[in-house]
Amino acid sequence: MPPFRNRSEAGKVLAAQVVKAVDDRDTVVLALPRGGVPVAFEVAQALKAPMDVYVVRKLGLPGEEELAIGAIASGGVRVLNRALIAHLQTPQELIERVTAEQAAELERREQLYRGSRALIPIKGRTVILVDDGLATGATMLAAVRSVRAQEPRQIVVAIPVAPPSACESIRQEVDQVVCAATPEPFLAVGSWYEDFSQTSDAEVRSLLAESRGESPS
Repeated sequence: MPPFRNRSEAGKVLAAQVVKAVDDRDTVVLALPRGGVPVAFEVAQALKAPMDVYVVRKLGLPGEEELAIGAIASGGVRVLNRALIAHLQTPQELIERVTAEQAAELERREQLYRGSRALIPIKGRTVILVDDGLATGATMLAAVRSVRAQEPRQIVVAIPVAPPSACESIRQEVDQVVCAATPEPFLAVGSWYEDFSQTSDAEVRSLLAESRGESPS
């Protein structure tokens, strides 16, 4: 599989598959910021569906932040990788400290991206959760469980690239998974992008405003 040029191209490729897979006009696209926003924007445009952000924060092991011991999402949901925590013998005190730190960042980002606007209503609607890729799937799993509590009609997870194992793990929790590519060996999400530079807060805000038909502030 050749790498995507950037997240926008990945979103266009993914959108073509989502349009074929999802047959529901009452659909909401929720992006996991920040990297999932440029991808989700293309999906929402193709579906002519409203888009919003759904903030999720990975719980990274201090000193090895890319190693996820779990994740938290809006609504107070926390998902922990119990097997990894037991293997690493991670103290509960450390888990709680990391959770508190990421909860503060989650709240900051929700305020930054959405301000006083409420989340788009999702009860009884098809929700498409989008990120720029899956590695372990812990972050997406936290998002799925948080969204499920709000009683959507169905949940679809859409991602440009992920290992087959992550797709299968998520598939057990949702109604449908749309994954544009499942390469093996997988390595890392960034391996499948020519440009995997960090998405800025300003870009997130700009794409959200454009999705609502507003001029970016």
